Amino acid sequence: MQRIFPHSLILFSLLLFSCSTETPHASQTPQVVSVYSSLAATPWLDSLYACAESFAVISRVDDPSAADIVLRVGEPKPLTSFAYQIDEEEILIVTHRQSPVQNLTLDEAQNLFAGLGDPSVQVWVYASDEDVFGVFDQFVMKGRSVSSSARIAVSPQQMSDVLNAESSAVGILPRHWKVGDVREVYLAATVPVLAITQGEPQGAVSQLIGCLQK
Repeated sequence: MQRIFPHSLILFSLLLFSCSTETPHASQTPQVVSVYSSLAATPWLDSLYACAESFAVISRVDDPSAADIVLRVGEPKPLTSFAYQIDEEEILIVTHRQSPVQNLTLDEAQNLFAGLGDPSVQVWVYASDEDVFGVFDQFVMKGRSVSSSARIAVSPQQMSDVLNAESSAVGILPRHWKVGDVREVYLAATVPVLAITQGEPQGAVSQLIGCLQK
């Protein structure tokens, strides 16, 4: 399986933080670190909270521009901030196990989501501003339009629920969200999971990213 490491990440991938960062003295007040996570990157929040322990307090925010750390799946276009790879994720096309859709080629996947496949199959996608859809558009649709009849899932959780409940549904799931009575029919891409900061990380932000990169 090919691993994808975008060239713009190479520099920051080499800037690994030291694993021996010092933990502040117990008497020091933990630093508050604001964090925004895309819905697809939610599974990595548990690791972030575990890393914080006693030296940081994680404060979730709804605005990525107001966050010290942004967690997301895949590289934004363009990437204008500091980005550090903390893991990788596979983006899959997934169906209910009773779906008539079998393993797909790239052309078949494109045609299916463009509305040229089996009319009995209902395709599900995400809003165009979701990171998972950006990966899907880049590696599968390659600029082609998704069918106007495609339904929109507001989150990977909703997508997972639909794919488990509806035998005619075909959709897009990150590997970490693939659970239940579903099967993958196409691997769209393997992409980095990123921690993005507006400036060079300092203090607790630096320690958190270093911990996530272990």
